[in-house]
Amino acid sequence: MSSWTRWRGPAMARLWGFCWLLAVFWRAALACPTSCTCGASRIWCSDPSPGIVAFPRLELSSADPENITEIFIANQKRLEIINEDDVEDYVGLKNLTIVDSGLKFVAHKAFLKNSNLQHINFTRNKLTSLSRKHFRHLDLSELILVGNPFTCSCDIMWIKAFQESKSSPETQDLYCLNESSKNIPLATLQIPNCGMPSASLAAPNLTVEEGKSITLSCSVAGDPVPIMYWDVGNLVSKHMNETSNTQGFLRITNISSDDSGKQISCVAENLVGEDQDSVNLTVHFAPTITFLESPTSDHHWCIPFTVKGNPKPALQWFYNGAILNESKYICTKIHVTNHTEYHGCLQLDNPTHMNNGDYTLIAKNEYGKDEKQISAHFMGWPGIDDGANPNYPDVIYEDYGTAANDVGDTTNRSNDIPPTGVADTTGREHLSVYAVVVIASVVGFCLLVMLFLLKLARHSKFGMKGFVLFHKIPLDG
Repeated sequence: MSSWTRWRGPAMARLWGFCWLLAVFWRAALACPTSCTCGASRIWCSDPSPGIVAFPRLELSSADPENITEIFIANQKRLEIINEDDVEDYVGLKNLTIVDSGLKFVAHKAFLKNSNLQHINFTRNKLTSLSRKHFRHLDLSELILVGNPFTCSCDIMWIKAFQESKSSPETQDLYCLNESSKNIPLATLQIPNCGMPSASLAAPNLTVEEGKSITLSCSVAGDPVPIMYWDVGNLVSKHMNETSNTQGFLRITNISSDDSGKQISCVAENLVGEDQDSVNLTVHFAPTITFLESPTSDHHWCIPFTVKGNPKPALQWFYNGAILNESKYICTKIHVTNHTEYHGCLQLDNPTHMNNGDYTLIAKNEYGKDEKQISAHFMGWPGIDDGANPNYPDVIYEDYGTAANDVGDTTNRSNDIPPTGVADTTGREHLSVYAVVVIASVVGFCLLVMLFLLKLARHSKFGMKGFVLFHKIPLDG
């Protein structure tokens, strides 16, 4: 009984945890191919006997291939091919090493689903050719190909361009075999009619008004003759392209304001590499107030808003129909700018019931304007429990001719001391009235007390005289 008690609690939990880990490794071992060792994130195949003849694949029913980040294969002379579907399950793969093996062929789409792949090492295999199509979609930081019997051709010139683009201090000594079976350093290899392509985008002024249309033209050149295509990213506007040999056109119609700031690229690609020319699209459109909410309280009170517009719109606030002149106590603040979208708030410092009312925001630029209104309630009126006041003051803020604020300059600071606004003056006047009433009450009370004390003292003095005379009469007699 005592031994059972000793194994309960934390000790039993540790035992079950150990058993669970053991089961996990046991299942992984069952799913692991012969001549390989498999872990939770790694596959290691280096035993030449019996060796593997195909790329190692885990059983989906007993393992999680997407968790594998590294595959190391060495001394596998019978491994010659990587097929299109051999690596697709290892979507989390980052490092792939196949060295001192018999690899001869890699399918064009072998790494199509391995977007996380960063390091590839194919040292000392049997590769005679390798297309850039295998890797064009990958952001490789390292590609090691030393010790392969490449054939000198235009198909491998991209490797030379790749090496030069990386400008790594550790250069690889890569060679290829020419028609005479002579080793030629890849760094000095020259192949006639085999060079990088070029792309040239002839774009008009890409500043266009919303709803208009525009046509872009691009020409490409190179030998081998490159293919040309447009990279428009996530362009929202309707678009179509036409390509004829080395010339292409892209027509964008009914341009949307959502596409302002997006990049459009013309790409030329051949065996050796690719080149592109890009332009940015600027769309002008009228302002839109996409968000305006009731005030919230944080460090200051804030009436939050979001405005879209290009060029950037000027903002003007109105309070109960009158222009709101901003000051250090009430001013517009822009907190986040996202190209043509502005997120901010009308900031109020310690507002009172005198600031309750209707606030209207007007956003305007040369293409149009938009306005929205909200009702704000900051504080109840004195003496009214529910805080409601059906009759707002007719004019709290007067129009002093202040120009509308631009979103880039959110506060009117034309004077050394910012104007405080009529509402602040009115609030201080009310406070002064309250103070005068209180002081007058105190003074009146003090006067009443003094009068009472004087009257009391007078009565006390007469009483004392009578008492003295009354006692003096017998003495004279």
